Amino acid sequence: MSDLLLDINLQQVPDSYLAGAWRVAHRVVNRADPDSPLAQATNLLLNDDQLQLEAPLLNETGSWAVQRDELLNRPYLRLNFPTEEMKALVTRLRRTADGARSQLNLYFSSGLEMQLDRP
Repeated sequence: MSDLLLDINLQQVPDSYLAGAWRVAHRVVNRADPDSPLAQATNLLLNDDQLQLEAPLLNETGSWAVQRDELLNRPYLRLNFPTEEMKALVTRLRRTADGARSQLNLYFSSGLEMQLDRP
């Protein structure tokens, strides 16, 4: 089994490729609030339409959906929590040929950038 990650065409990626348990591997806060739950997140669980965010001092539950822009069909993740709604552009998705490992890069309108890994 190879650990080589291959780039997935974001215009043609099935929404199901974004679902699952993701670990926050890296983040750049930029101008985002460093104390926000998303900036503190260690794990994100995207199942069906339910979203679970895990952070050191907080767990939040909400919903998520994939939205695509009309012009280029680029995928966005819309994350809805009881107190906040966020939107992130999926900038890169990489997977092994067998789908066992994945890497997802997100850019939020707040300036937060995240790299998520799924072992």
